[in-house]
Amino acid sequence: MCQVGEDYGGPGPAELQPKLSWRGCEQKCMKCKEGLPVLIIRAGDAFCKDCFKAYYIHKFRAMLGKNRLIFPGEKVLLAWSGGPSSSSMIWQVQEGLSRESAKRLRFVPGIVYIDEGVVCGQSPEERAKTVTEMKLILQTVGFPYHIVSLEEVFNLPTSVLQPVSQGPRGSENTYKEAVDGFIQQQQQQQRVPEEGGREAVLSDEQIQEKLRQLSTQDPVGQEEVTGDSLPRPAQIMALMTLFSSVKTLTAREELLQTLRAHLILHVARVQGYSKVMLGDSCTRLAIKLMTNLALGRGAFLAWDTGFSDDRHGDVVMLRPMRDYTLKEIAFYNRMFGVPSVFTPAIDTKAPEKASIHRLMESFILRLQAQFPSTISTVYRTSEKLVKAPRNGDAAGAATARCLLCMCALDIDSADSATAFGAQTLEHLAQKPSPAPAPPTGASGRPCCAQGTRLQQDCCRDTRPLSEREEPRASFIEQLCYSCRVNMKDVGLGEAGDPRILV
Repeated sequence: MCQVGEDYGGPGPAELQPKLSWRGCEQKCMKCKEGLPVLIIRAGDAFCKDCFKAYYIHKFRAMLGKNRLIFPGEKVLLAWSGGPSSSSMIWQVQEGLSRESAKRLRFVPGIVYIDEGVVCGQSPEERAKTVTEMKLILQTVGFPYHIVSLEEVFNLPTSVLQPVSQGPRGSENTYKEAVDGFIQQQQQQQRVPEEGGREAVLSDEQIQEKLRQLSTQDPVGQEEVTGDSLPRPAQIMALMTLFSSVKTLTAREELLQTLRAHLILHVARVQGYSKVMLGDSCTRLAIKLMTNLALGRGAFLAWDTGFSDDRHGDVVMLRPMRDYTLKEIAFYNRMFGVPSVFTPAIDTKAPEKASIHRLMESFILRLQAQFPSTISTVYRTSEKLVKAPRNGDAAGAATARCLLCMCALDIDSADSATAFGAQTLEHLAQKPSPAPAPPTGASGRPCCAQGTRLQQDCCRDTRPLSEREEPRASFIEQLCYSCRVNMKDVGLGEAGDPRILV
């Protein structure tokens, strides 16, 4: 039998690999053909430092310019987690707004950070230290910022679960007209009256100095969504109880993503932001696409992985970093000193098979190591997905939406040969059958005994049938197939009230 550590004299795994001659000293930058390369992104794609920076910035600008969804003067909220991808996104926006830029970005940015330390195992001291590090970086950036704790989900209004209808913004001509009007408005604002009645034009340095004098904290509605102190202990205990009642790590990750999306949407609406930028990279979106397929969200892949996500109506989610791989982001942040803050995630130190998210991530990254075109192939597939309208959308009628993810309900009949039909049949099979009515003159069933709790379908229960339905059952009926599967592993507290999630 084979023994551990025994030498059989054969070639090892490293010796089986073909030895390739490294031509780093002979290669030149593939763009300028003069500088020495400092990194190789893909096979044969060698860049010097200056050309890599120009290539990186051009990717970001091209993604925004190709889609043309951000109009001049719009308020755009940047969702920042402290990680490398979202940090690089903020630095690209800051680079585009600086006076050294050839073509400046014309929107008004703001930053939101969601503190998730309570569900990621951080102590109050560690959470306070992390928030302090975040504030130091945010103050350096100079954009208005909002720091929101995850516990604030218990204070969200029910309107966050209702999409707001938004009409079409306009065509390409409308976008060009908006750009021309914004430039004329900026030129008029740069002129200030002098003492002699004449007008002087402010220089770019003077404009930047006036912007630095502005406060980075937005005072409008600030107390409604954020605060410097930690949340109340009651909210912390309620959130910890909710996540501790979830049976699987997969359901916990999906629940955390849902609550995070609700908080970001609420901050955007309260503060008047019409667009939200997310820092999802190409690598992360490829993993997310395969994960969502496994979770039964195939009908919503165009919204979950596309550049724009307009499911909320008035607030559109954008993913400008979707063309960057994690390798490119890591090289850029290291070479140009982009700061980031490490915070533990909910799946930190979890085994590979602990959740569908971890398993799919490990599968994609291992496949990418053996076949370098894996992530790009999956990503290009996601680009071909189209947001096909449903029958209700095509007819102009209101479409029922999932209460958690806000996507259109993939409703199907109960007796259909689909996964949704199987879910509905299983739910109907679990409903208890009503007990027969007692005969005339009987003293009553055991459920009617004195001192016992009023049970469902009890003869003493005089409420209408619609009011006697379980709150969990009525809540489940308003969810899509994927959210129904996840909610099986989520406990709704002692009272069984589903409103704890919303």
